[in-house]
Amino acid sequence: MCRAVDLHQSVLARNDESAGALRARLAARGTTMVNLLSSPGSGKTALLEHELTLARERSVPVAALTADLATDNDATRLARSGVPVRQVLTDGLCHLEAGMLGRYLDGWLPDPARLLFVENVGNLVCPASYDLGETLRVVLASVTEGEDKPLKYPTAFGLAHLVVVTKTDIAAAAGFDETAFRAHVDQVNPGVEILLTSVRDRTGLGTLLERALSAAATGTPPHTPVMAGRVPSHAGHGHAPVPASS
Repeated sequence: MCRAVDLHQSVLARNDESAGALRARLAARGTTMVNLLSSPGSGKTALLEHELTLARERSVPVAALTADLATDNDATRLARSGVPVRQVLTDGLCHLEAGMLGRYLDGWLPDPARLLFVENVGNLVCPASYDLGETLRVVLASVTEGEDKPLKYPTAFGLAHLVVVTKTDIAAAAGFDETAFRAHVDQVNPGVEILLTSVRDRTGLGTLLERALSAAATGTPPHTPVMAGRVPSHAGHGHAPVPASS
């Protein structure tokens, strides 16, 4: 068991090195990465398509990379926005890693690209433990997923710089308790901003793009999570991080 934990920590350490190098590489070319995490079916692709379309209409140079275990369906949808899009097939891997991402960007990332949106694999467990070199980490949840989602996935929500609620047009029908959801987010990540969005009735559209542009302008995320700087315990299995030993 100890060897397994040590091996996993070694993998995460190597990933952190790759993430740091990729972050520096993107900063040198003036590109800010936005890492989008969610469960399957959250509406992440639909929202991202609208944000990319809006960026193109505003002449903001952006690109998007989307990851899945199989099919290029999401890349096809995102390409309708008219911005450069690339599909990553992970061949069964449940998350992206910084080294993998860097290889996919080699020779492809358009210049200039002020923003790079990365749609991570639909999973709130494994991706939460892997830094990709992003400046802005966004976690999304739909109103149909339950108000206790932040408590079930404390690492994902606890390390977010921004939380987005999707499909708010059906909040009443789904019995979504916004007050309870906000309280649960605040329990794992005090002070993080929560955006309410709906692609159908256009609630909150454009706000994600604005937050990304703000992060690009300052070079820093809009929020520092309490969990930032802590070492995950059994990372990738949904457990909350524990403080690093001094």
